[in-house]
Amino acid sequence: MSRALATNSHSLLRGARQPLPAALDQARLPAHVAVIMDGNGRWARRRGLPRVMGHRAGVEALKRTLRLCSDWGIGALTAYAFSTENWNRPGEEVSFLMALFERVLQRELEGLERERVRIRFLGDLAPLPGGLQQLIAEATARTQANDGIRFNVCTNYGGRAELVAAARRLAERVARGELDPASIDEAAFAEGLHTAGERDPDLLIRTSGEQRLSNFLLWQLAYAELHITEVLWPDFDEAALLAALVDYQSRQRRFGGVDPAP
Repeated sequence: MSRALATNSHSLLRGARQPLPAALDQARLPAHVAVIMDGNGRWARRRGLPRVMGHRAGVEALKRTLRLCSDWGIGALTAYAFSTENWNRPGEEVSFLMALFERVLQRELEGLERERVRIRFLGDLAPLPGGLQQLIAEATARTQANDGIRFNVCTNYGGRAELVAAARRLAERVARGELDPASIDEAAFAEGLHTAGERDPDLLIRTSGEQRLSNFLLWQLAYAELHITEVLWPDFDEAALLAALVDYQSRQRRFGGVDPAP
């Protein structure tokens, strides 16, 4: 899902901190939320606006979501920003998004550092413009020791490609005699994923009513709770996030087991 990160010079975490709503139980919040930010184009089309205006409006939704997750004590937010399939979009739209990525990193890095956010970009970054790659490397290095919310931005990311790459790395180690195939388990496989070192998402939120994973975190979402909302991503606000979290807290997570005895 091609989604940008900022449109102006305001900090990603700008604004007063928001207390945890009374409807939520702090002890039962998801530790890691993933979002498929869908509906920017439809939001713009319904208003007779160019698609880029939808991406800009979507920026504000991402900033709100990051701010609220940070304030409410959610440890990690992973956003599907640009998929491997998004290169198939019109060239001018892709160019706009790449330029917007660069602008956000230039404008927001100080704010991310100040708020102790740790940002990582997950995906195959090699095809990205050189200037953007440099900014990504700088942002990652400057925030890697931060102890606030972990903000993962999936950029040129595809779940199947990630799995194939992880399998290839294991096969290469076996071929070199460095690894016994019998020792390969889920933990060893997960170490080869872009998300290595991060716990799997507890909750996946997808906006605009679409009901598919779209090649997003195929391994990591194995036991995530899914929340589908008709809200278009640019309209995703505090009320929409609260509804998703209340829905999550209404679930009983069994991880393949059975309901506990009453």
